[in-house]
Amino acid sequence: MPVAVSELLDRAEASLQQASFTSDLGERYVAAHLAALRAAAAVLAARTAPSSPSRPRSVWEVLPKLAPDLAEWAAFFAVSGRRRSAIERGDRPVSARQADDLIRQAEAFVQLVHEVLGVDRPGQLALRTQFLVPATRTS
Repeated sequence: MPVAVSELLDRAEASLQQASFTSDLGERYVAAHLAALRAAAAVLAARTAPSSPSRPRSVWEVLPKLAPDLAEWAAFFAVSGRRRSAIERGDRPVSARQADDLIRQAEAFVQLVHEVLGVDRPGQLALRTQFLVPATRTS
């Protein structure tokens, strides 16, 4: 896997962590969207070769062309990107539910990107199994 892909996935995970642990609702929303954006950029980095400069295009515009199975996610995050811009400008407040919903959606998308790229997600096994360990009884 190219280093750029690995770095983008690591940064997506870091953004998810930031979104999960900050108390500011706007920051939660922005960090969750950034996590999804970085995961999408990892797909682009994995599936494209460096080419000559062309007009800048949105990751959400390019993603469906390179990964058609992620087209619905691209449309979803393109819309949330407009909301993110409004939040960053201070034009629109965000509710706890909106921030938490986007964190969950970004989490699902990052997981899917790892699967699409065939890359294990760090720490995922521990997250999945921590509740499966039987509790020990104390008398």
